[in-house]
Parts: sequence; C-alpha cells; structure tokens
Amino acid sequence: MTDRDSVKRRLDFVRTVAAAALLLSLGPVSAQALASPPPAHEPGELIVKYRDGTTRGDRERLRREGDLRYAGMVGDSSQRVRLDRGANALEAAAVLERDSRVAYARPNYTARASLYTPNDPGRGGVAGWTGVQWNFLDTPSGARIQGAWDAAIRAGKPGGEGIVIAVLDTGVAYRSSPDGRYQKTPDLSRSRFVRGHDFVRGNALPYDRNGHGTFIAGTIAQSTNNGLGVTGIAYKSRIMPVRVLDFEGKGDVATIASGIRYAVRRGAKIVNMSFEFDIGLTASQIPDVIAAIRYAHRKGSVLVAASGNAEDTRVAYPALAHNVIAVGATTEHGCLAEYSNTGQGLDLVAPGGGADAALPGEPACKPFEGGGRDIFQYTFLGAGFRRFGLPFGYEGTSMAVPHVSGTIALMLSTGVLGEDPSPATIEQRLESTARDLGTPGYDTNYGAGLLDATAAATAVAATPG
Repeated sequence: MTDRDSVKRRLDFVRTVAAAALLLSLGPVSAQALASPPPAHEPGELIVKYRDGTTRGDRERLRREGDLRYAGMVGDSSQRVRLDRGANALEAAAVLERDSRVAYARPNYTARASLYTPNDPGRGGVAGWTGVQWNFLDTPSGARIQGAWDAAIRAGKPGGEGIVIAVLDTGVAYRSSPDGRYQKTPDLSRSRFVRGHDFVRGNALPYDRNGHGTFIAGTIAQSTNNGLGVTGIAYKSRIMPVRVLDFEGKGDVATIASGIRYAVRRGAKIVNMSFEFDIGLTASQIPDVIAAIRYAHRKGSVLVAASGNAEDTRVAYPALAHNVIAVGATTEHGCLAEYSNTGQGLDLVAPGGGADAALPGEPACKPFEGGGRDIFQYTFLGAGFRRFGLPFGYEGTSMAVPHVSGTIALMLSTGVLGEDPSPATIEQRLESTARDLGTPGYDTNYGAGLLDATAAATAVAATPG
C-alpha cells in the first residue's frame, strides 16, 4: 500500500467516525460533552508545520496524499491547508501528526472580539440594550464601555466589584419603605448599596423624591446581564446614596459640604456630583464646599462634577474647583451638546445626549438637523415613586458625569494604575486616554477630549473601532 493510500485510508476513517458521531449526536448526549464543546475553529482548515529537512516536494506529496489544498503560508514555516468537504479538522489533525514529515497539525482556531455583551433587553427588547445605550458603545460618539468591562473581568473584578461610589444627589430608590410609599428600583440590586444619609431631612433614609439620583446611580451601577432593562457601567460597584438635593433637585452649601465629608469619611473612593451652582458664583462665596473638596482630596477620594447646563463659556462650581474633574457633555453625533458649559477648567467630556452645539468647522456637529437621542436608564415613570422604566427627556452634563465615575471604578478594579492611585493620577489617566475632539490638543469646548473607558482601563490604550 502506498503512502498516499495509507493517508487516504486514515482520512476516510476520520470521515466515517465523524459521520457516526453526527448520528450519535441525534440521540442522548452526555453531560460531559455538553459541558466541554470543542474550541471554535474554521471548518475544514488546518495549520500544518513540517519537520526540519522536509523538502518542498515532500510537502506537496503529503498534501496530495491527504487531498489537502494549500491555502497560504502562516508566518515563516507553517502552512494553512483546507480539507475535503466533510472532514473533521480535529481528527484530521491527529492523523497528520502521526506522519513523520509533520511537526504539528492544528485546527485553524478562531478568536472573537473580547467584548462582554450582556442580555439586558433595552426598550421593549428591540435590539437589546445596544439599541438604547448608544452612549456605552464602541463608536465615535460612545464611551467605549465594553472593553473596560472586559479588562475588569480579566482582572478578576468584574463591574468594578467592591468599589464604593457616593452619589450626591436627590437620593436613590435603594429600598422600599415600610409604608409602601417608596419602592426600590427593580434594576438595582439591594446588595449594591452601602449605608447613606439624607442631609435634606436629616435622617438615615435617603429616598429619592425626584428620579434624578436613581437615574445617576443606575448609569453607574445598574444590574447587568440580568435580562431586565439596560446596563450599568460599574455594575458590581457599591453605591452610597447621599441626599443633598431636595424633591425639586435643589441643594445648598450646607447640605452639599456635609454630604461630601460624610461620603469620604465612610470610605467612598469616588464622589459623583451631578449638579451645579449658578454661573458667576465664586469659590469665596462657597468656602465650606471648597473646604470639603480639599478634605476629600487629602483623603484620596476623587470627585467628579458637571460643568453645567447654562450654555455658558464658564464652568460652574463645584466642577470648577481645583481637584474636581469637570465633565462636559457630548451628543450622539460626537459633537458638544448645545447646553454644555465650556471654558477654562473643563477637563473632559462624556455622552450627555440632546442637540448639537453650533460649532463652525466641525463636521460632526449638526445643530440644524434635529437633536440626537437622550440618555436612558431605569428611574421613575411620571409622578409618584412606585413605577419604573426608561423615560425620555434625560439629557445634560448631569448624565455625562456618571460615565466618568463608573469608568474610574472599572479603572481601579483593573489595577492599571496600581493599588491605590491618587486622585491626580486618576485624572491624568482619564485625560491622557481621552479621544481628542475639536481643536487638536486641549481646548475649552472639549477639554482633553471624549471619555474612552476601554483605553483608560487597559494597560495598553486600544485604538477606537
């Protein structure tokens, strides 16, 4: 029997075994088989490396004997070959490796983009969460959250697990009240919360009486891959609800300064402040807030705040304060949002939704073609505090801030900046990995650029898709 006959008989045997396996697969399948599917590979393809000294003629003969078709070189010494239709690549590789001319034969295993893709259905299940949360996607206008999710998963801390983020806001729908008046939002797990405080009413029950705070907390930490609603950025972080704004969304120096100090003393590494004082207010007019910010910085907490929604060329406090990351807003088109405050002191921008600003010479900006989409997250629907869903109408620099806070939590969980990075190191990382928009380099419309969560949370910054 010739070498060619020998190889063909072995490959024929492989096809017979594969056919038998297919028939068997129609009957009961063992638990082990279900638990351990073969790794994905290109059907009917192998990577073959020949032993040193194998001549070109030997390689051609081996391919003829096995009905293998040459499909190109892989590197300097391996070849990609294709099998006859119906041949099983795993079995064919085993047969070829028994040939003295072959160093190894492997199926042409396939890789895929390593992007954690949750099953949250979005609005009515249409296109899933990706059809709603444009702001999280790996697009020119998205914050590129999925790559950061993957980085945290690889580090063994999925979703920013364990990082404490204080949400200074209107409160959060973090639990249901005994009298039934307030209900916990269904897409935030009770285990996601640490003890908070209500500085408006002066008690330990920071219930949300507005919806804004629940929205912000959801953007940061919404339960993810649970088949409900949409996703959160740092979906395993822990939220500390600190109520400093009343039912109308208004707060004052006393409640805000107290809230900052409370959060820091109780271990919040990140303090999210999606609010603004009036434009024109100076640091000397709010000294207690400025002192609280300095205290937080000394203790190693990083503070993130909204640049403001007055369409002004000045950044509002507390974002303008030294040691606070000031965040402006961009739209679905990747343009500055029309309402977003700009000016010196703006650090970076993140998705906030709404209509584009009229910025001449910027092709992404379409101010006269209708606004882009809002930002969506689970919060109250209409009046009352019992019904939840994905309401329209949420846009603003308030919505941009939690994108940055959640990204910081993912960065911390990956260890890309070490065990306990300083607030300055965290801010520098966010700015150095942001995607430049507008005028090259820092500018007063976009700061350092658009938040890039994937680049910020990975050891080697990835190029946007």
